[in-house]
Amino acid sequence: MLTTAAAAAAVLSACAAVRRRLCRAGRRETFCWRGRICVTELWNGGAAFGLPIGRRVVLAGSLAALLGVLRCRRRDPAAVGLALGGGLSNLWERLRWGRVYDYLRFPKAPGFLKRYVFNLADLAVFLGAAGLLLGRVRRPRR
Repeated sequence: MLTTAAAAAAVLSACAAVRRRLCRAGRRETFCWRGRICVTELWNGGAAFGLPIGRRVVLAGSLAALLGVLRCRRRDPAAVGLALGGGLSNLWERLRWGRVYDYLRFPKAPGFLKRYVFNLADLAVFLGAAGLLLGRVRRPRR
């Protein structure tokens, strides 16, 4: 449980620090690193990928997903901590401002992914989910 809590706290802290640094009054510049990672400001009021889903549905789905992820904490505590920290960070933003601040775009990503803007919390959720899925593939259920 300590590994899960530490990973979640680290993700929450990192997400808050990056958001505080990037989301300042008067900041409008876009930064691209070698055309692979661009920092672009976008407030996402919808669900994942900007899907137009109501706020209550998004909040209820987020809470259900977080509770489901918590059930896996014994299998891979670090992966659960990443997913939990990222999910809580996005949930906090939705509860506080009614939207999520996204800022990372990957122009060289494959297919449709190059059009979307993400944030650090989204990446943590993705990495945590990937860790849980890969751990399940490596260790089949008995």
